[in-house]
Amino acid sequence: MNTSARATRTSLLAAAAATLLAVTVAGPATAAPTAGARFVAHLDMAAGQRPENIALEPSGAADVTFAFSRQVARITPDGRVHVLATLPEPPAGATTPALSSPFLGGIVRAHDGTLYFLYATGSADQTGLWRLRPGGTPRRIAALPAESLPNGLAYDERAGRFYIADSVLGTVWRVPAAGGAPTRWATAPELAPEGFLGANGIKIHGGAAWVSNLDKGTVLRIPITAHGTAGPVRVRATGLVNIDDFAFTGHGDILLAAINADNEIAVVRPDGSHTVVLSGADGLQNPTSVAVRGNTAYVASGAYNTNSDPNILAARVRPGA
Repeated sequence: MNTSARATRTSLLAAAAATLLAVTVAGPATAAPTAGARFVAHLDMAAGQRPENIALEPSGAADVTFAFSRQVARITPDGRVHVLATLPEPPAGATTPALSSPFLGGIVRAHDGTLYFLYATGSADQTGLWRLRPGGTPRRIAALPAESLPNGLAYDERAGRFYIADSVLGTVWRVPAAGGAPTRWATAPELAPEGFLGANGIKIHGGAAWVSNLDKGTVLRIPITAHGTAGPVRVRATGLVNIDDFAFTGHGDILLAAINADNEIAVVRPDGSHTVVLSGADGLQNPTSVAVRGNTAYVASGAYNTNSDPNILAARVRPGA
């Protein structure tokens, strides 16, 4: 989320030394941007279709949360949008921390097709982790404090735990797979905001929780100990102000980061250095999140600040000599 969009959203050398990442055209484009990527879908901004987070289906479809329209939707490979669920309106007088409007954040998909996502309204009756089984209706399975802003969501399906990045309280929450009471798994100054939003995106990778901090422009690594507790927080990258969510490419600790306000996707390497590989010239409109399957990266753009053409882009990620 970016600072200039506060009013409405208010808004990856490699493990082997010779390995680099290249981003190339992912395939034929129906409406090609200038370079490096293709559009999967152009979304309807007037209908509130501003994608905040993205999870991929085996079919090639993408499941997304629309941040402020309270909707979870599926976008097919040919760009069609199917609304799967609409979350309840917040009660009168409820105000979402930092954002004011009700907010749908991170989304993940379990192997059985169940979707899990985060909803924040400023109400203790609604804020928390929600579940949507195929063909079912949404149901909250874990309550979070009304004063929290659950934003990034990661699912360690093997261990049976969810991890939630709270952008306002500077906390990583942990929730059992079946739902229930959340635990404050990690709290540290490195997770806290500096004026707007702190801990934002989160992924479980290599025995640790990796977290981005939007205000501080950092990527953090928090080891998961043998007892399941949080190890010491370590800063792995800096200088990424307005970093939103991110995804690992499958090449060691290399990741792709969405730099929201600057309309950029940066490759962040294990040594913390980073390079911009996609920009507004490729069609990015305040990118919010990235998902990677095989050699393809999918980028969601919410257009929170540009107010033009929220979309889903695809780009090919491949190791090069």
